[in-house]
Amino acid sequence: MLDTKQSEAAPPNGEPRGCLFALSQPPLMIFLAVIGCLLLMAALHDLLWL
Repeated sequence: MLDTKQSEAAPPNGEPRGCLFALSQPPLMIFLAVIGCLLLMAALHDLLWL
């Protein structure tokens, strides 16, 4: 028979999950990737064409 009780290593429900959980969210990562690409394109434009 399977043991279905939770392991003792799992954090309690009331404890905040922290920053790594927030960074694992797809909408946030897509937003950060778009902002990063815009900054990279602006930097390359300044370095190569101006």
